[in-house]
Amino acid sequence: MPVFNDEKGKKTAAILPLKKYKELMVREDLHDLAVIAERRDEPAITFDKLKERLIKNGLL
Repeated sequence: MPVFNDEKGKKTAAILPLKKYKELMVREDLHDLAVIAERRDEPAITFDKLKERLIKNGLL
């Protein structure tokens, strides 16, 4: 599998066979669904409240 490095030698990209990529995407989707199921009983917040939290935490 080809791997690409930047000028400092840090790995920045790789070429995957399509089958492997699809396998990884299915695992990612399953993980996302598991997180959603775990958090379904948490109270919802508004977009404005979320934005406020992100700004407060320096993430936006």
